[in-house]
Amino acid sequence: MKTKILSISMAFCALIFTSCDSDDDNNNLPDNSRAELYATSVSNGDITVYNFANNAEVTTLTTASTSNEGIQYDASSDELYVASRSSLRLNSYVNVESFLTGGLSAVVGVNGSVDFNSPRALAVSGNSIVVADNGTNAFYVYTRTASGLSLRNQFDVNFAVWGVEFIGNDLYAVVDQTGDLAIFNNFLSNTTSGTLTASKRITIEGIVRTHGIAYDATDDVLIMTDIGAASGAGSDTDGGFHIINNATSNIAAVADGGTLAIAGIQTRVAGAATLMGNPIDVTYDTSTNTVIIAEIANGGGRVLGFNNVGSGGNISPSINNTLAGASSVDFYLRN
Repeated sequence: MKTKILSISMAFCALIFTSCDSDDDNNNLPDNSRAELYATSVSNGDITVYNFANNAEVTTLTTASTSNEGIQYDASSDELYVASRSSLRLNSYVNVESFLTGGLSAVVGVNGSVDFNSPRALAVSGNSIVVADNGTNAFYVYTRTASGLSLRNQFDVNFAVWGVEFIGNDLYAVVDQTGDLAIFNNFLSNTTSGTLTASKRITIEGIVRTHGIAYDATDDVLIMTDIGAASGAGSDTDGGFHIINNATSNIAAVADGGTLAIAGIQTRVAGAATLMGNPIDVTYDTSTNTVIIAEIANGGGRVLGFNNVGSGGNISPSINNTLAGASSVDFYLRN
């Protein structure tokens, strides 16, 4: 794996820092803090790291992959998990902090077995990593051991999968080609491979077709993206996202097969001004209340940020940075 340092887009840097609330400014982080946005691309194997605690530089990790989708940084092990669409395996890169701060000249990694057909997203809980595969409609569960990544289980489900997120012990999964959310209670307690049925499936009112999902426990918000039409006229501007407030209680109140209403519960951001057509993934910065989107269609690929959500609507992004084939994002903050 080669590494190279690129200079940051100054427009992106300025937007990141001017978008912060006055009492939550990432530009004034303590010396031992970290604030990083990790992004992947399906156009190449680069992992782009926007490092806002180190003079707002951009670090590009050039991997052996030619296409990646699905990324999450695990601070407890200082490890970055990435799903490769070209090699069809889960990869892990260790000693990330030391590399970003100049202590290492390269990041070493370990590879999982070749298992995937079309990986789209992943979620981490402890030493378990779940990868959602849209080609097989399955969840692949790996265990991170001292020697590498071991495939523990493959669970087949009866719907098209995409984004996944752990909330406590439960796995929340978007139901691709719909506006539905599936919940698997105590997901990791399932240890026998085979077909798995969701504990509950509900419809999120207002979403046409969902892909990305992110949860923040501090604010108790769940964010789900809406790609609208996958192709055709206007498909590069018909995307959006929903913020579900008081998410755990509001979702718990909806019975299996029911619908989570928009009114009084959700905030929708959508419209041509948002520059969202196919918002494929989402992450959240709780310190600035910023929703960050990997947009794969509009302009060939963008990283977009919104911290001026208010009551939603057709609003312009406060962050707009070009990233060809942007496919997944993950934000990490350590104060």
